[in-house]
Amino acid sequence: MQKTSDSLNNASEYHLNQYQQNAPRFSVCEIDAYLKKYDKKRRKAHAENHYQIIWFKKGNGSYFVNFKAWDIDRNTLFFLSKNDNHYFDRNTNYSGVLIQFNEEFLIQDNKDISFFSKHGLLDSQKHTSCSLTQDDAFILDEYLKLIKNELADKNENSHEELLRSYLKAFIIQVHHRWEKAGTSDGRQISPENRKQLQLRKFVDLVEENYKNELKVSEYAALMQMSSRTLSGLTSQLLDKSPSEIICERILAEAKRMLLETSYSISKIGHCLGFDDDSYFVKYFKKYTGVPPSDFRRSSLKK
Repeated sequence: MQKTSDSLNNASEYHLNQYQQNAPRFSVCEIDAYLKKYDKKRRKAHAENHYQIIWFKKGNGSYFVNFKAWDIDRNTLFFLSKNDNHYFDRNTNYSGVLIQFNEEFLIQDNKDISFFSKHGLLDSQKHTSCSLTQDDAFILDEYLKLIKNELADKNENSHEELLRSYLKAFIIQVHHRWEKAGTSDGRQISPENRKQLQLRKFVDLVEENYKNELKVSEYAALMQMSSRTLSGLTSQLLDKSPSEIICERILAEAKRMLLETSYSISKIGHCLGFDDDSYFVKYFKKYTGVPPSDFRRSSLKK
């Protein structure tokens, strides 16, 4: 393994194509420096259009993903997909690393798509966080050093390809440890890749259509299976019904719009496919316990 230079140890941020929106983008940031730089923004609910791996090496507190609080302890990793709502709590005693990248960086061809599906750690419907042992942390740190060294040195001939290889190796190592643990939220992860790919297809369809009021039977038809088969799939792999997954996505977007836009409750409901304003209010309250206006008011006071 390469040795890290003193200047590398002192650096807090590393970027590839930072300001080029359509180019392959990749960055590594130290969490403490990141929070100091973006303190107010990152402590409010927000979503990104890229993927993130957040490794809390030290510190205790809570991290919020899709409005659910997760405990932070030593060596906790979080996996965030595009458009996940997330934010940090007000604690400042964290140390660790934030890895960010877009699909243009990781996926170059069909083999990469297969890799992404196989090691689907960044699918928020499947994984959110995991804990690492000291041995796990040591191995992942070695790959992290390779990534940081390459970002600092910028080997002109193979810079981007090396970074991509190191990131893939990092993800494979995490996936290996996740499979070794054998559980996700206390349930056995199915080893059948076909079912995992079917689940990914359903999640992608929900992402594309959650504003269109599609019924479970219509999603099942798009996947060329029965509603019963689709329900069995989501129940086995996620312990959730298809309706729950659709509902969670609608509510996540509703909460995001309530916090990040000044749209009226009526407009938010229409954006999400609700023609009846009162039905949207009832729907939101049924699953969150509060009307959308109260959710907006209480959240913005924090």
